Amino acid sequence: MSRKDDFFEIITEGYKCKGDYLTFGSAILDGETLKDAFVNVPLKTLNRHGLIAGATGTGKTKSLQVMAENLSEKGVPVLLMDIKGDLSGLAQPSAGHKKIDERHEAIGLPFNAKKFPVEILSISEQEGVKLRATISEFGPVLLSRILDLTETQSGIVSIIFKYCDDNKLPLLDLKDFKKILQFSTEEGKEEIQSEYGRISSMSTGAILRKLVELEQQGGDLFFGERSFDVKDLVRTDEDGKGIISILRLTDIQDRPKLFSTFMLQLLAEVYATFPEQGDSGKPELVIFIDEAHLIFKEASKALLSQIESIVKLIRSKGIGLFFVTQNPKDVPEDVLAQLGLKVQHALRAFTAKDRKAIKLASENYPDSDYYDIDETLTQLGIGEAFVSALNEKGIPTPLVATMMRAPMSRMDVLSDKELKQLIDNSRLYYKYNENIDRESAYELLNEKIELINEKEEVEKKKEAAVKSSRTSSKSRKSTRMNPILKVVTSATFIRGVLGILKRVI
Repeated sequence: MSRKDDFFEIITEGYKCKGDYLTFGSAILDGETLKDAFVNVPLKTLNRHGLIAGATGTGKTKSLQVMAENLSEKGVPVLLMDIKGDLSGLAQPSAGHKKIDERHEAIGLPFNAKKFPVEILSISEQEGVKLRATISEFGPVLLSRILDLTETQSGIVSIIFKYCDDNKLPLLDLKDFKKILQFSTEEGKEEIQSEYGRISSMSTGAILRKLVELEQQGGDLFFGERSFDVKDLVRTDEDGKGIISILRLTDIQDRPKLFSTFMLQLLAEVYATFPEQGDSGKPELVIFIDEAHLIFKEASKALLSQIESIVKLIRSKGIGLFFVTQNPKDVPEDVLAQLGLKVQHALRAFTAKDRKAIKLASENYPDSDYYDIDETLTQLGIGEAFVSALNEKGIPTPLVATMMRAPMSRMDVLSDKELKQLIDNSRLYYKYNENIDRESAYELLNEKIELINEKEEVEKKKEAAVKSSRTSSKSRKSTRMNPILKVVTSATFIRGVLGILKRVI
């Protein structure tokens, strides 16, 4: 048996699936695409998370698009974080191209142009279904970690939440939380201190500065009502296709704090809401996080620890997480170790540092008798990638260079008109885009402060009245001179002025 035949047999056996699966493409050996040597990934293993990595322009986004399409066809809902704004084309079929036909002929797969059900979401001023959450839903622990607070400051946040719970003060948006922080060290200082302990004004000042930083990154748009129900991410259309929710994030690339805040809250909410599922036939939801380095870019150790914990635990809820980034080193090692599927596009080596990075990246993959991994990583073409997955038994599959199939949907973005029409037809748009500003902590505390001020004003008036009364009484007493004093005064006057006191006596 030739080397090529031996390799073909290893690949077809290693990527054979009894259950449902996604076909990524066909194997490449020595620069040749092996027709019908399909790289299949079991659908049931996609809640084991994954990585799509590679240099700019190597085809990462198209691999993401292909996976989203195939998941949707299998009835699995998808959430895409669209940082670059180039995924909306999923809503329209591909226009086709000669090169696409040639690619699929080499792979051994027919090409069918299709469109997919898409929902456009937003957490900023961009158009789309608004995703919001209240401060109360975050809770004191998560909010403290997002703000990177000290232990003392976190304790104050817990006290604030407890006080608001006990006094039925809803914490909905940032202005509510800022107001209660100010109240705790000013008008409400004595009330809170007597019941819950002393709160330092220096600590509340530091917390307020962290809130202002988050607010400047757009947090005021994210916190509030109506809260987004994560169950609305898990929907299918009338044909049974999973709905692909695309979160537009093109205007927050320079606001990593808001992005990481949103992602952590979303994952925490999904974990808290979804029931335990374990390893079923297919995932409940698959989330793709493009430009994943933005989550980890300015994350504190506490925040990273929270993300790592959720990545480890959320698999049991049937949720798959896929991180899309340029280099695997962008993802913390503890998270990287949890990723069962890896799709590694080409890496470019322009410097000694780049070559070291490629060496490190190659060590993330199983050894292979058929590839020099370091060298092949730099020679992969556009739309080609190393694939390493888990089979149906959870065992790693052979490492294989793969000619990836082309997206069935449009590889370009929607026009403004098409995008508007898609948003206008959304079933969720009018559910979540209504501006709600009901009575909450901000308004209730203002009323409470007014009552305190009124009470203080009444007390001041009483004190002023009492003081005035005492002054008036003292004045009246001084005008009624004692008779003895009169005599003494007269005698003194006579002696001092006239000098005849002794002679009179």
